[in-house]
Amino acid sequence: MRKQLFRIASVLCLCAASSAVASAQDFQKSYRLGADGSVSIRNVSGAIDIVGYDGDAVTVSGFKEGRDRDRVEVVDESTAGGVNVSVEYPRNCDCDASIRFEVRVPRSVAYDFSKIATASGDISFKGVRGRVRARTASGEVLVEDVTGDIDASTASGNVSVREASGTVNASSASGDVDVEIARLEGTGNMKFSTASGDVSVRLPSSLDADVHMSSMSGKVQTSFPIEVKERQHGPGSYAEGRLGGGTRTLRISSASGNVSLTGK
Repeated sequence: MRKQLFRIASVLCLCAASSAVASAQDFQKSYRLGADGSVSIRNVSGAIDIVGYDGDAVTVSGFKEGRDRDRVEVVDESTAGGVNVSVEYPRNCDCDASIRFEVRVPRSVAYDFSKIATASGDISFKGVRGRVRARTASGEVLVEDVTGDIDASTASGNVSVREASGTVNASSASGDVDVEIARLEGTGNMKFSTASGDVSVRLPSSLDADVHMSSMSGKVQTSFPIEVKERQHGPGSYAEGRLGGGTRTLRISSASGNVSLTGK
């Protein structure tokens, strides 16, 4: 009898937990997109997490949070060619509300993620393919195991790119920029910069580029055969040189911090 009561209590707990998740998940929709499809998520306050999986549909889940959560709406203007989801707040609303988006996409399909943005919140990509543009005014940006053309930036926060394949650009106005590229593709120019923070870049040892590195008030370091020099007039140091045929331009800079370029 006691075991039976325990089983009933366990089932009731699981049902209550499922109900809580369902009530918190205020938006959920699935979309079927072709290989040329686009995914646009524009948030105001809240994180955006995009992850690849072994399914065949794009799923978008939005979770409302905060005291005024019911005053914020998710606007879905998606078409057959692309997902287009944004957030709408009441006019002149000093709302205590945010929405956290979780997006799952087929990992084997390349999409256009050129409009992924939030005014306040973190953005992350993991295990996807395609053209990635991530923008946040206040938050961290993490891009991991992504293949394609990547451009990640934040006005206040760190940017981290790991195990990327393709052409990458990354910047922060106030924060560190840390980039690791496993495989370079194409000949597109690349730029990694911050106004206040360190910039660390790790690239394949077969790098072919015209390299320009500089820091106004920090160290410049590189494991590639490029000479580091002190500026004759004014503070700071720099390094410039051609590796291979110089098929692309690579710029690494910090106004206030250290910069480094190493091979792998």
